[in-house]
Amino acid sequence: MSKEKTTSKNKNSKTLPSKDEALELYREMLLIRRFEEKAGQLYGMGLIGGFCHLYIGQEAVVTGIQSKQIEQDSVVTTYRDHGHMLACGMDPKGVMAELTGREAGYSRGKGGSMHMFSQEKNFFGGHGIVGASSSIGTGMAFAHKYNEDGGVAVTYMGDGAANQGQNAECYNMAALWKLPVLYVIENNQYGMGTSVKRSSAGDLYRRGEGYNIPGERVDGMDVLEVQAAAEQALSYVREGNGPYILEMMTYRFRGHSMSDPAKYRTKEELSSYKDEQDPIVKIKGLMTHELDVKEDDIKAIDKEIKEIVKEAAEFAQEAPEPEAFELWTDVLKPVDGAA
Repeated sequence: MSKEKTTSKNKNSKTLPSKDEALELYREMLLIRRFEEKAGQLYGMGLIGGFCHLYIGQEAVVTGIQSKQIEQDSVVTTYRDHGHMLACGMDPKGVMAELTGREAGYSRGKGGSMHMFSQEKNFFGGHGIVGASSSIGTGMAFAHKYNEDGGVAVTYMGDGAANQGQNAECYNMAALWKLPVLYVIENNQYGMGTSVKRSSAGDLYRRGEGYNIPGERVDGMDVLEVQAAAEQALSYVREGNGPYILEMMTYRFRGHSMSDPAKYRTKEELSSYKDEQDPIVKIKGLMTHELDVKEDDIKAIDKEIKEIVKEAAEFAQEAPEPEAFELWTDVLKPVDGAA
């Protein structure tokens, strides 16, 4: 593996966006932030059951990558997935309705937080099995190549999932067949409650070296850095060169799930990330100081997002629950001639 292909940090050129582009990035990240905050509130009220993993703090990763994708690209991710759904353009009302187990949800109220899909938006889950997204995403990449549709399978995993054995098999297959897959490792520093420093030997972005897969470490708290890296990586994959690995260095501001008090990290560590690395604060500062965006324009977006999230929460609480017979829908396929 040449040193030129595997780098320790993003060396792509970060260009200053236009005002409109910056406002759209801000809007997308703020939508994810406010949606997740509301989901946390509904969970605390007992309106969301099961597990619920919030994406607060990591918004720049999926926002930056999604901004450089094309329509035929597909996305698959892990159970920290609400942000990915919204970035793919899924309706916040449908996402929130699924979280609350309502019939109007994307999986008709049966998938919940970790398992919802939208074929229309090329979003193929949310998956509760740690590491499952790698295998599914590699299969999706095979479909893209087989169908010659020009799409790339953008496949997300966490730093904990990066240690699962199936990744080695996926890397080998993807490299051998030059599959169009972008593996995105969202390294938020902790796999559940275990620091990545205690659980992972070596650098995660270099895990593909044995298969000649280039890798790169990126500041995942800076949406412009993410954009630059995503544009370069997606171009590399789309040109038929095979897979690419991006390790996004990010941080979650909440616990692993809603039931996690996160006592394994210090208050000082959390405060430093919130005060100095918040991706939404960063893009807001860039807009006001370098792009001459007016405060009124930002406030207008804040008001719009607040209303969208409010409507989504109200819709989810008012929507009916699934009928009992839905328990059998999409589970069994009738056999021809059977009674």
